[in-house]
Amino acid sequence: MTVAVASAASVSGAASVVQSVDWLAIAPPVITASVALIVLVADLFLPRRHKPLLGWLSVAGLAAALACLAPLHKSARSTFCLTTNPEACSYTVDRFTLVIQLLVLGGALLAALLSMTETEEKLPAGEFWFLLLSSAAGAALLPASRDLATLVVALEVASLPAFALVGLKQGNRLSSEAALKFFLSSVTATAVMLLGVSFVYAATGTLHLTEIANRLADVPYQLDTLAQTGVALTLVGFAFKTAAVPFHFWVPDTYVGAPLPVAAYLSVVGKAVGFSGLILVAVIAFPAYADVWGPAIAVVAALTMTVGNVAALRQSATRAYSAVRLLAWSSVGQAGYLLTPVAAAAYSSDAQVGATVAYALMYAVVNLGAFAVASLVARSRPLNRIADYRGLYAERPLVALSLGFFLLCLAGLPPGIIGLFAKVTVFSATVDAGLGWLAVVMAFNVVIALYYYLRWTAVLFRAPEAAEAEPEPALAAARVAEGGGAQADPVAGAAGVLTARPARLAVPLPLALAIALTALAGIALSVMPQIALHFASISLF
Repeated sequence: MTVAVASAASVSGAASVVQSVDWLAIAPPVITASVALIVLVADLFLPRRHKPLLGWLSVAGLAAALACLAPLHKSARSTFCLTTNPEACSYTVDRFTLVIQLLVLGGALLAALLSMTETEEKLPAGEFWFLLLSSAAGAALLPASRDLATLVVALEVASLPAFALVGLKQGNRLSSEAALKFFLSSVTATAVMLLGVSFVYAATGTLHLTEIANRLADVPYQLDTLAQTGVALTLVGFAFKTAAVPFHFWVPDTYVGAPLPVAAYLSVVGKAVGFSGLILVAVIAFPAYADVWGPAIAVVAALTMTVGNVAALRQSATRAYSAVRLLAWSSVGQAGYLLTPVAAAAYSSDAQVGATVAYALMYAVVNLGAFAVASLVARSRPLNRIADYRGLYAERPLVALSLGFFLLCLAGLPPGIIGLFAKVTVFSATVDAGLGWLAVVMAFNVVIALYYYLRWTAVLFRAPEAAEAEPEPALAAARVAEGGGAQADPVAGAAGVLTARPARLAVPLPLALAIALTALAGIALSVMPQIALHFASISLF
């Protein structure tokens, strides 16, 4: 009898640790990862002429993952929770999770459309789509992660395939250098972050964010220094992914060396990964140490927007790849604006981070659109200089108008109403938190950015030069960078015999679709800015 009772108790105890999995909650990252595996296997059997089907399969998978977000908006859901404490969960779907998953999966979908032509002409299709989908799966997992272990795993799943994507151009020296620089700097930042995570765990004895918040509020005095150090080091890894100063140095060379669709992906999805991780650990796990990370993030935000905008201002219109470099430095400057509400949350309330989410939605749409136009121009002008955009309106009026609209949104000028409203929302959050000095720095930087955005916009509508052409040495160097001939650096403006202006190429359907979708989304956000600004006025957690 005693044995039977003990056996029953044992069975009951075993049953108590068995959890049910909410498959609908985890569907977006699971579907994305599953399609990645399907693409990898299908690549082994598809003949070369059918390889484009892999791209459309990837797009369909990302669209299916996006569709799974629709039934999740009704209520918050959690899974993989502790049996001893159901409030401590590893995966939670709330408003914050949904909006960031919408951003990263939508950004990956648009990057996939931009990549169609690249994979048909230059890149190995199977490897590219597997890496892109794998990275997108990690990016979709991260905003739902609610413990440090899952956060680190999601961050690395999103990052490791990105290293390979940057260096995927075979025989391209710039691509290889960019991938190596990106890899080394990211690995260093990850090592520092893991050291910080270990310190936090040593001080609190848990990895769940909500549990960490409770225990840091009452950490023993002898562990206070260890906890503060862990908080600071943990934030470093996420600051690197956001391209915040002084962890920004990899951005320009990486964007130039990477295929343009990959650069577009990193500028939006990679940045969203960094910001979502930074918000989760700062706002949910470390509120007890807001006096530590709040001033630090405020200073980093000021430095980031200033360094990024000043560097973008210095880009020469005739320098090789100056258009991509300007977008790269612009993304660094925009990261400063995105960091500002996170710093404000330390001085005011968690609701301030909604301004970062609202701004990120605007930035994602218009920045992907700008990269889409840059991809189109690069098809006929491989050096992709700002000067190459002169007369674009005369050649392709709709494309030029789209790019002009994207640049005005980033500048915060009409008709880019959403860009103006998003900046006002961030500015308001900063002032409400009592960070007047940071608001002044932001206003100064907005004025700087106006100049280089308007200068590029004006180039689009100038009359094209009749004899404008690429110098022979520069074209030869560009071909070397694409994988042929001896090693050489592309030098814009080198002396030489001028060739004829490149012929106008047809716009591939996926590229045209990406430009149209981003333009329509930008217009919709400008007509109804409350779609994005709504998140700045509600609680996301």
